[in-house]
Amino acid sequence: MASDDLMNKVLSNLDEVDGPMSIEVIHRLADTSGVEGPMGIAEVAQLLDVSPHTLRYYERIGLLQVDRDGNGHRRYGAEVVRRLVFLTRMRLSGMAMRDLQHYVGLVDAGEDTVPERLDLLLEHRDTVRRQIRELTLSLAATEYKIATYGGRAGS
Repeated sequence: MASDDLMNKVLSNLDEVDGPMSIEVIHRLADTSGVEGPMGIAEVAQLLDVSPHTLRYYERIGLLQVDRDGNGHRRYGAEVVRRLVFLTRMRLSGMAMRDLQHYVGLVDAGEDTVPERLDLLLEHRDTVRRQIRELTLSLAATEYKIATYGGRAGS
């Protein structure tokens, strides 16, 4: 499943939502039941539309631990792929690498860190909501200009 397929899956799941995002939609987005056995680095890179270099970098800076086969090749199991889906979504939304490292460190430290994880995610949510408002305003200004020039706004 390429990144466009993943994004289409995300968007189609969002189309099913009437009102606030449900937890079921999020679970469907992280569903790795279609992943049969561990995947190689090239497969995961294609799935998430990131480079193998990015995956190796995430591993090197401690965002994930990847198993190796008998030949030393990376093998990404479902749990690691789920973490990568989360990491790539957070990066796409603008979360800084240092914040991701801090968050993953908290996750790996155990359940006692849940309140701090929640605080970090609430802060990030506020940032994303502000960005969405700013982008909505930018879109409205763009649509206005298109209409001004005789184009069809909203297309």
